[in-house]
Amino acid sequence: MTYMDLYESWLESDYFDEVTKEELRQIKGDDKEIQDRFYRELEFGTGGLRGVLGAGTNRMNIYTVRKATQGLANYINMKKANEENSVAIAYDSRRMSPEFADEAALVLAANGIKGYVFESLRPVAYLSYAVRELGCTAGIVVTASHNPPEYNGYKAYWSDGAQVAEPIDGEIIEQVNLVEGYEAVKIMDKDMAMAKGLYEIIDKALDDRYIETLKKLIIDPKVIKEEADDFTLVYTPLHGSGNIPVRRILKEIGFEKVLIVKEQEEPDGSFPTVDYPNPEDPKAFELALNLARENKADVVMATDPDADRLGVFAKTKEGDYKALNGNNIGMILMSYILGRKAELGLLPENSAVVTTIVSTYMARAIADNYGVTLFETLTGFKYIGEKIKEFEADGSYDYQFGFEESYGYLVGTHSRDKDAIVAVMCVAEAAAYYKSKGKTLYEALIDLYEKYGYYKETLQAITLKGIEGIEKIQNILTSLRENPPKVLGGIKVVRARDYNEDTIKDLVTDEVTATGLPSSNVLYYDLEDGSWFCVRPSGTEPKVKFYFGVKGNTQAEADALALKLEKAVMGLVDEILK
Repeated sequence: MTYMDLYESWLESDYFDEVTKEELRQIKGDDKEIQDRFYRELEFGTGGLRGVLGAGTNRMNIYTVRKATQGLANYINMKKANEENSVAIAYDSRRMSPEFADEAALVLAANGIKGYVFESLRPVAYLSYAVRELGCTAGIVVTASHNPPEYNGYKAYWSDGAQVAEPIDGEIIEQVNLVEGYEAVKIMDKDMAMAKGLYEIIDKALDDRYIETLKKLIIDPKVIKEEADDFTLVYTPLHGSGNIPVRRILKEIGFEKVLIVKEQEEPDGSFPTVDYPNPEDPKAFELALNLARENKADVVMATDPDADRLGVFAKTKEGDYKALNGNNIGMILMSYILGRKAELGLLPENSAVVTTIVSTYMARAIADNYGVTLFETLTGFKYIGEKIKEFEADGSYDYQFGFEESYGYLVGTHSRDKDAIVAVMCVAEAAAYYKSKGKTLYEALIDLYEKYGYYKETLQAITLKGIEGIEKIQNILTSLRENPPKVLGGIKVVRARDYNEDTIKDLVTDEVTATGLPSSNVLYYDLEDGSWFCVRPSGTEPKVKFYFGVKGNTQAEADALALKLEKAVMGLVDEILK
């Protein structure tokens, strides 16, 4: 079928509701819009679904959610046919999130799979925690994370509480693709599903257990008690799911002076006070920083809609505030956790930290300083979750901390995904500790630079939408793969890693070794001076991302090296796109 045939079939079919058809009638005659909505089916990728809300095969709507869930249900029943299967389901504040959660639960019910559904919005980590606490086969979170308000999405988890990974992700994708048409999806009435015990609201006692688990992760409750009266924290949930759990955990561990940005407190899927609800974007902090300056707050924090990412502004010695990027926050937390535990005799000999291949090299320096083993994974927190599972299975290492540069952190093993709730708690503890030493978090970061070197990482992303965009992204990867750069900014490229082919090629000796990591369409280049860059297509957006890392003796030198490397690589990309 052509995209126009599909468009007409949706208008003519009795299966699609009248609201959907009316939306499609509104675009009649707009060939470009019809093509974008119907030129493909919204892809169920390794992380699930994500797309613009609306009617059409390439949109997030109840029909694409149902179809994806039918594929998941088929896989669950195929793999675990003789067990009592169940799936935990959570959702955030985005438009249609509660509806999509219910649609997923009712498809599962029609396939004999029990759905445990949270009674209102919850962060990602609650879902990960619930999957294992309730003994579920799988989990679903309805969210588009920090994307703009026109998006929503759907992330699939497995019984270990982590997002589905190889080979399960590919097997689920295969089952989703085998579902022949939207009419083939089974669905059950909600009242019937509840009567049959196939739809159950998750008891709030699970929230209590989650909070109690987090409280056990505090390293130094004494410092919080001593500093709390003179410590002020500003927090904004950016209209998302973090508001209630963040306020609760901070209050219960002793922080009383927690100021909430009132304009951003209530859940709202239109995110009216920000361009888009991303704590990586300094513009999202405008209201929070105004409140912080009025109250001379010690630290400012924001979480995204599903509360798995945390952004931080730290107070400077002069009294203003500086944005900390994901690597900065990760290094402050790693140094604090390892340092304080070592000081208090709480750091096990077989301790390990886990990060990703595109995160800061400073992590290696800090881990080495404390005699801790560092593991690198592919980008995506599910790979960090896999390492935690591996450590627990064979007893080889004691997990202490995991992070990725995209503002995701996990202290503890209660979750197998990044958890901004526990990250808020730990940043607050660290800030209180450094305040007891007469320092701000920002000054603590400068101390790390002075001790380990001025590491700097940057990110550039190119958005290329539509059919042509997909082809251009592929062309960039193909060109770099087939013709790796030999010199960038006057510096020799000495190694080329191709994670798709599982190869590391020494460009000086031509020796080839294995990466040792799962296959992924990622290219990585090491330069002679210790700098590096990495290129990978986004798994959730029509983007290709370029990561850069350098190290200087001063901040100014690191800034100059990063700029030089960026210009060389992006100039090369411009040539490829011509």
